[in-house]
Amino acid sequence: MNGIERIMDGDCILSMIIRGSVSPTETLFVTPNEFYQQAGFIVYPAGGRIPSHLHKPIQRQLVGTPETLFVRKGKVEVRFFNDAKEFISKTIIQTGDVLMLVSGGHGFTMLEDTILLEIKQGPYTGLVEKERFDDPS
Repeated sequence: MNGIERIMDGDCILSMIIRGSVSPTETLFVTPNEFYQQAGFIVYPAGGRIPSHLHKPIQRQLVGTPETLFVRKGKVEVRFFNDAKEFISKTIIQTGDVLMLVSGGHGFTMLEDTILLEIKQGPYTGLVEKERFDDPS
């Protein structure tokens, strides 16, 4: 779909970008089923309803910490790296865009004053869950 981009390293999806311009006319899930986090657009007409419900406690086992960032305000350069810390590509995300970080590494440079809403599996345990590395770009 136009406005949905995949950052790839061979067959491995490092990241997905859902641009703020995407506006589907029907329900559309954009992530593959094997992702730990699912993303989709749920489209309803005025007066449409989702029946009241709760989610049953299902135990899931996750490896890693996938993150999703929503750019509430601003403009950001994002650099993508594979698991070997090799630079793959870079792009710009801006107000309204959603960035799903699936695998590999990443780095950010704020090009404008920026507010990011971050969604990830928690709780955050501090730097013990991060491995920093040199980013020559």
